[in-house]
Amino acid sequence: MIYLHLFLSFLQIGLFSFGGGYAAMPLIQDQVVTLNHWLSMKEFTDLVTISQMTPGPIAINSATFVGIKIAGIPGAVAATFGCILPSCIIVTIIARLYLKYRNMAALQSVLSTLRPAVVALIASAGISILISAFWPEGSIRFAYTNWILVVLFFFCFLLLQKWKANPILVMVLSGILYAGISLLIE
Repeated sequence: MIYLHLFLSFLQIGLFSFGGGYAAMPLIQDQVVTLNHWLSMKEFTDLVTISQMTPGPIAINSATFVGIKIAGIPGAVAATFGCILPSCIIVTIIARLYLKYRNMAALQSVLSTLRPAVVALIASAGISILISAFWPEGSIRFAYTNWILVVLFFFCFLLLQKWKANPILVMVLSGILYAGISLLIE
């Protein structure tokens, strides 16, 4: 029964996560943290980090990770299949329709209308992850702020935005910096 539950939960995520992996984050969080309690918020934040460090789409990596944690390899297969099935079907249908009707003004209008909603989903996921990183206690209070992570965040943000640094290099550098700072503090 857990395999069906994993499949159906990630089928919903796959069906409604328009806009890519970041837009899927609130849906994944809702399913795995809020509704099913498969992960804590800290584990979810770790999941996002792991999903970013491994190749492949975030939603699929998340499905595989949660599936393995909950029900082993068969759980990973069920969750991952549930996540990708809607995309396979929808992309096949949309590709055929888009090729046939791509010049229609109504289609272009629908696509442009979806963009603000996708941006809002991505921003929501980013803010949730930022809050859980800076305030690991779950309480947004000045006294509980992890200032090392705040400084590291802004340093990485500048590297990525201002100096257009390679994201992989920034991730490796931030990991090394945090490990070094942690060793110095302890």
